[in-house]
Amino acid sequence: MTQHSRDTPQFYLTAPSPCPYLAGKEERKVFTHLVGDRAPGLNDLLTHGGFRRSQSIAYRPACETCRACVSVRVVVDDFVPTRSMRRIAQRNADVSGEMRAAVPSSEQYSIFRAYLDERHRDGGMADMTVLDYAMMVEDSHVETRIVEYRLAPSVPSPRRAGTLIAVALTDILGDGLSMVYSFFDPDHEQRSLGSLMILDHIARAKQMGLPYVYLGYWVRGSRKMDYKSRFLPQERLVSQGWVRAEM
Repeated sequence: MTQHSRDTPQFYLTAPSPCPYLAGKEERKVFTHLVGDRAPGLNDLLTHGGFRRSQSIAYRPACETCRACVSVRVVVDDFVPTRSMRRIAQRNADVSGEMRAAVPSSEQYSIFRAYLDERHRDGGMADMTVLDYAMMVEDSHVETRIVEYRLAPSVPSPRRAGTLIAVALTDILGDGLSMVYSFFDPDHEQRSLGSLMILDHIARAKQMGLPYVYLGYWVRGSRKMDYKSRFLPQERLVSQGWVRAEM
């Protein structure tokens, strides 16, 4: 095998399967492997081209008759929270986030399992075991972190951690933070923790000097994805490249 063939990624196409976002549609994905020393740079490059990471795989939709999935990234320096977002932050003043090494825990899995059972019981991840979860977190050849969100303990103590209520698996790219997967305790759904985690990532990216927060795919008409369009301004990847959207 030549050096060129080792360093050039090979791309593959999945078979058609039911679309998880739009009823009556089918999806196909193109994917490649993210392994070895080239993985971080390749992940950056592919993310700029609309790919997402799942473990050691980078993928993007390759549907023949549909272009509904649009990659979106928040423009960090120009972002201004809406009134409702400021209320979410105020409502969660007792929640703190800590970015740490991407190490899975039983505490995380307990929330992950409750989240899937409540919100995605018919999804492709519904049968994930604790070992599957550990692989999701650990099987990364790029710079990946876990952000844990905890309630302030009722009795403040340096030895006592607050209750874990939300988790985000996040990649650190050359130009931003990419939110790979996030989940929360469904018992705290009224806190709008999904939005809180995005707001926190925007603040973290700004502190780190990174211009973007990558949110994955936005699908117009999908209730599951609609919330992403509220974090403005953002850039959306279309055939002409990344285009700024103010609304």
